[in-house]
Amino acid sequence: MAVTYLFVFVFLAMMGYICHFAVTNKQELINNSYNTRQSMLLAQNRRGSIYANDGTVLAETQTNTDGTETRVYPYANMFAHAVGYSTNGRMGVEALGNYYLINSNEPVSQKVSDDMAGIKYTGDSVYTTLDVELQEVAYNALGVYKGAVVVTEPSTGRILAMVSKPDFDPNNIDAIWNDLVADTDSSVLLNRVTQGMYPPGSTFKIVTALEYIRENPDSYSSYYYTCNGSYISGEDRINCYHGTSHGSVDFRTSFAKSCNSSFANIGLSLDKTSFRDTLDGLLFNCELPLQSTYSMSKVTVEEGMLDSDMMQVAIGQGTTQISPMHLNMITCAIANDGKLMKPYMVERVENSEGSIVKQFNPAAYGSLMTQEEAQILTDLMTEVVNSGTGRKLSGLSYTAAGKTGSAEYNTVKGDSHAWFTGFAPAEDPQICVTIIIEGAGSGGDFAVPVAKRIFDAYFE
Repeated sequence: MAVTYLFVFVFLAMMGYICHFAVTNKQELINNSYNTRQSMLLAQNRRGSIYANDGTVLAETQTNTDGTETRVYPYANMFAHAVGYSTNGRMGVEALGNYYLINSNEPVSQKVSDDMAGIKYTGDSVYTTLDVELQEVAYNALGVYKGAVVVTEPSTGRILAMVSKPDFDPNNIDAIWNDLVADTDSSVLLNRVTQGMYPPGSTFKIVTALEYIRENPDSYSSYYYTCNGSYISGEDRINCYHGTSHGSVDFRTSFAKSCNSSFANIGLSLDKTSFRDTLDGLLFNCELPLQSTYSMSKVTVEEGMLDSDMMQVAIGQGTTQISPMHLNMITCAIANDGKLMKPYMVERVENSEGSIVKQFNPAAYGSLMTQEEAQILTDLMTEVVNSGTGRKLSGLSYTAAGKTGSAEYNTVKGDSHAWFTGFAPAEDPQICVTIIIEGAGSGGDFAVPVAKRIFDAYFE
């Protein structure tokens, strides 16, 4: 009898767990590609529309005269990775909002009317945080280059623009799908904003500078170094970009001029255990608070590592890898007094009558640094614009703070990706921009002008 009771108890416990799991993970279960419930819902409901933050249509389902349905993307390639596609799998907002798009919360009276007319219910609509004007400016500014641009609001985490190139036309996804899948070298479907992995180059000096400040809170401003264009440790050498000799530089100037030699010197002075803690706190080698698919940034700092490897880490080279989205998140934390807001792209869900079904509000992840540290880094990044490698952003109607980067990515000397990450206005940040242009060269020459076009569009 005891054994019978035991089996009954286990059975009831399993049933309770399954019910609890089904309720708490309802969206994940329905979104699972093996769940036939999706097909049932789509047979009953017409997939809802996706809108920009101003109500502009970014995706909608049109019913043809023969009753078939076509998913239409009015902006074609421009929102390819941000909005995504809904067939052959899903990506972008089409994936993030799928649960809502295939469900309908139409009023009962409207559903009765639809039933009598023999038409499908209208699926709920997803309103995004995306800004059409900023997206267009970012898309055009990136031009023919491969790369990525992400524009965010640091105080809320709202993603205003997300561009990845090369791109595709989601209107033709069914026609091009087999060719894309067959081409194993193709990276067209890769969202470089969240999934692209790159050496951060000199933009990583933000991280190195933060660690040096933490280890030397009372003396970092007294730092001096004489740069002759390279730094030598044993048989290892670090060169400044194009071999530039920066002369006598303090900590502020080392950052503004992006002096590799000075930062290699700084890197060798850092405590590796403390540096590793800082990296963990900035979410390196960690999961990110992102809903969309992403790649995890990687950096290795450990006791016993070679000086040559440590120097490479200090200037964002070697095996260090980061995604543009992660770098943007670190930059946003600096702009927001050290506090990181979780990035998000879905603002709200409405039914066919315009009633709100679900509202998504800004949510804080936590503090990546103190307010004082964020202010020090802001001052350093402002100096980059005022007198350093970001001078093309100086003297404008708004102030800006940022960091450029020229990240070498192969053994060919001079081959580098162009980076910029920063925000404006420097004294009251409203917008944060992170850019990478693959193989372009100097961040100051190529990425900064792209940032300027985006900032100009925003403040105009």
